[in-house]
Amino acid sequence: MSDQTTQPPIRFSGQKSLVSRLVLSTLTGRPIRISQIRSSSSTNTGLAPHEVSFLRLLEAITNGSSIEFSYTGTTLVYRPGLITGSAEGLGTSGGVLRHELPAGCSRGISYFLIPLCLLAPFSKSQVNVLFTGPGVITSATSTGDVSVDTVRTAILPLYAQFGISNNIELRILKRSSPGSGGRGGGGEVQLVFGHQVRLPKTIHILNAGRVKKIRGVAYATGVSGSNNARMIETARGVLNQFVPDTYIFSDVSSAPLVPIENKSNPGAKRKIGIGFGISLVAESSTACLYSADVASPPSGGQTPEDIGKQCAYQLLETISKGGVVSSVAAPTMLMLMAMGSEDVGRLQMGRHVLGTEEIIGLGRDLRAFGAAGWGLRDASGDDGDIIVSIVGRGVGNVGRKIA
Repeated sequence: MSDQTTQPPIRFSGQKSLVSRLVLSTLTGRPIRISQIRSSSSTNTGLAPHEVSFLRLLEAITNGSSIEFSYTGTTLVYRPGLITGSAEGLGTSGGVLRHELPAGCSRGISYFLIPLCLLAPFSKSQVNVLFTGPGVITSATSTGDVSVDTVRTAILPLYAQFGISNNIELRILKRSSPGSGGRGGGGEVQLVFGHQVRLPKTIHILNAGRVKKIRGVAYATGVSGSNNARMIETARGVLNQFVPDTYIFSDVSSAPLVPIENKSNPGAKRKIGIGFGISLVAESSTACLYSADVASPPSGGQTPEDIGKQCAYQLLETISKGGVVSSVAAPTMLMLMAMGSEDVGRLQMGRHVLGTEEIIGLGRDLRAFGAAGWGLRDASGDDGDIIVSIVGRGVGNVGRKIA
């Protein structure tokens, strides 16, 4: 570990891909220095509240990490430590790490869950984190975050392809939607990730198959359950023409209560996180997953029928992009392939998924951290897909000595 910490930090600039760079730094043990974080902004200079909260989470599940940032928050230096999990983290209670999100958080809980799931297989012990506080939003958000349902049904099952499938659970204890101004929801989510491996398996997934079934969850928080029925009916009206095996669950819950500052009534609380939405997942005959996610905007103005139809069309668009992985899950698959054993893994991807700014940026970042470049070639067939070949870096789990 001492050899890694004495290496000069890899330099980046700007706030884009901040989380994925922090994850790569933690996995590879390479320190990083990120400068010019919103340096041109006159109102929100430097690190945002959700980015600071993610850094706190990183510090809690690792041992020996060093985080330094400038007075204005525009420069960050991160020196990673060993991923220990929640057993030795700060604020633990019986092996459960409580992580509270501030009220001003505008990002969905998936912003924290997806990178945390990437780190968990390489941890020394199990990761058990309870996300709580007024800033937890479990639904999809206007900032592009998917709902907790999509993480549970469309991203976590993909870990089984890498031989990581035991003792993994995502519990939704309190649902919430974005509050006023798209900030905070007062939800509560617990992630238990107890399957740690030495190295992820090398994968070869080249056949997308045909979509055989569609599942989903329609949720209403603090509003009438009839909203769910209206969303489900509209979505099924679109999807049943293509896939008769379509089943969408309905989940109705009361709105979360959070304390408010009131001197005359210290125990006063208010309802937040009111809204509704729908998450859909299509599964193919070869176990490939495609997802879509739409929630009502905080400002209102959209009917349940609009939300249901928009989500159904979004799912069809995701499937039409081709490949064996959707744009939501692609970063997770590619990063796990790069961290795996030193062998060549192959993944068939649609051109419109591979050609996004996020995926191209991820490929460049992996090269910066010492991973091999990607090999690209056209897939056979008329769908225009591309086969991505990735040689694993063999980083593995330094805290686990047996496979």
